[in-house]
Amino acid sequence: MNLSPASDLILNDHIKKLEGKSNPVQERKFLSRRKHSPFGDFPSDYMKPQFARPVAKQETKPQNFLDVQGSKTNFMKKRQGSGGKATTLASPTKKVEPVKRPRAGAYRRRLIPASELRRFYDRGDLPISVNHSGSHNKIQWKVGIDQLDYHHYLPIFFDGLREKEDPYRFISIQGVYDLLEQGNAKILPVIPQLIIPIKTALNTRDPEIIAVTLKVLQKLVLSADMIGEALVPYYRQILPVFNLFKGQNKNTGDGIDYGQRKRQNLGELIQETLEIFESTGGEDAFINIKYMIPTYESCVLN
Repeated sequence: MNLSPASDLILNDHIKKLEGKSNPVQERKFLSRRKHSPFGDFPSDYMKPQFARPVAKQETKPQNFLDVQGSKTNFMKKRQGSGGKATTLASPTKKVEPVKRPRAGAYRRRLIPASELRRFYDRGDLPISVNHSGSHNKIQWKVGIDQLDYHHYLPIFFDGLREKEDPYRFISIQGVYDLLEQGNAKILPVIPQLIIPIKTALNTRDPEIIAVTLKVLQKLVLSADMIGEALVPYYRQILPVFNLFKGQNKNTGDGIDYGQRKRQNLGELIQETLEIFESTGGEDAFINIKYMIPTYESCVLN
């Protein structure tokens, strides 16, 4: 049975939980906070009063000199005093700590802002519902896809690609694939509205979100004619993150990567996406890709 890309992600999440590889506490740091209701947060006077946090006690440092009042505990240690030195005004030398190298944080994950799809779905403004049937979920459209306004709905579903919580992630990915499969000529005029959601998803620097976005980009370019050429003017917004993660390949040596079917290797995904961009982007595609990613070699000219 062939699972859809959205259902495959849900299955992989369950497998990670069984293997003990998932860390929900660590993931929650990058997710946006949920609203109190579909219409926003409650007013401050309606909320329960927050209890004040206990103030931490300040630790007192022990004294390093002899107490005049006869204390038996505060004695100086060896070589701490100034007695026997050439002058009593000599100050102790301070230990110079080595300066730590600053980290640029280019590969560090960013906070994931809340998407428009989350807001529209919570309010019930999307003509969809999740059908929990069989071994995997499906999206049930309340209106025919051919009757939808792609200028309104396609950017909303693309904006949800950066979601990592279900049902928002499942709805966004499955909705994008359904719209691209039946869009045909309706997709090309909407390309300029899709650039900002794609750029926002890539700039999260999250490997899972980047992998999902790369697969969607491949589906987008191959879904209709002229889309590859329409993306060429927007390479400067999309390709910087490609250049950053292009070298992240798994070096297994003579081993076997049994997770190849999941297509989570960013280096291979980026190479596949760039080759599709070049083959469908026309004459100017390679020059623009080479300008943004100098290490890329042509798959058409070579």
